[in-house]
Amino acid sequence: MTLNDVDHQDLQRARRLLENPGLAARLAAVIGMPLEKAIAILPRRVTDEIGRLTQGAIHVSLRSALATLRSPDRHGGPQRASEGWHTAAASLMGAASGFLGAPALAIELPISLTIMMRSIADIARSEGADLEVPATQLDCVQVLALGGSTGSGEGAGPAYLATREALAQATSDAINHVGRRGLRRTDAPALVRLITTVAERFSVNVTERAAAQAIPVIGAASGALVNGLFIDHFQGMARGHFIIRRLERKYGGEVVQEAYTHYAA
Repeated sequence: MTLNDVDHQDLQRARRLLENPGLAARLAAVIGMPLEKAIAILPRRVTDEIGRLTQGAIHVSLRSALATLRSPDRHGGPQRASEGWHTAAASLMGAASGFLGAPALAIELPISLTIMMRSIADIARSEGADLEVPATQLDCVQVLALGGSTGSGEGAGPAYLATREALAQATSDAINHVGRRGLRRTDAPALVRLITTVAERFSVNVTERAAAQAIPVIGAASGALVNGLFIDHFQGMARGHFIIRRLERKYGGEVVQEAYTHYAA
């Protein structure tokens, strides 16, 4: 089976979104300096806490975000995602965080991440994904690992596929758990392993965002811009990822991933 012309275009769009995230470059443009210098400004206690805060925020945001969304109407078709509303809400939180500075991270991060996770789930729904299916719920978590550091040893080829491969076993175990127990027990070892793995990658982006917001001259207005760029980045990752998932449901994973690799060559 081969992709039709429309689906080829969708796959190419997904590839552009997923392989060219540009978050670090966009944040550096906003703050007017390399992120390495911005990160050096962060208090040591903030950088030490980001990993722990990130894991906790993912746990909270997953259940909170999904509880407010329903799966698409099977008769009416997928609903359009409300990306603008979620961006505005995240920007408002960024303004508050930019005004209060780094100490507000522990309060602001779970709220911002819940808004972002809700937007990711909303995009998944708009691409026809069923939010009641465990695999879809954990796909939303996986989005947070996309576009960050892929590390070494994950093989050559497209970064998106390498990240999925790196998460494959942890995701499979977590899907089995959620399928049996649901999201009520987020402290189950299988789910904790997946969230820990995702959080390691996502915390890199959180550190960069926190560094950008910590610049003294940024202030509330630019703090809103930084958070807006942050959620826009992950909305793009979500859109690309769930386009791929939609095409895989239609054509099968092997066909879509082979075509994706061809585009990325």
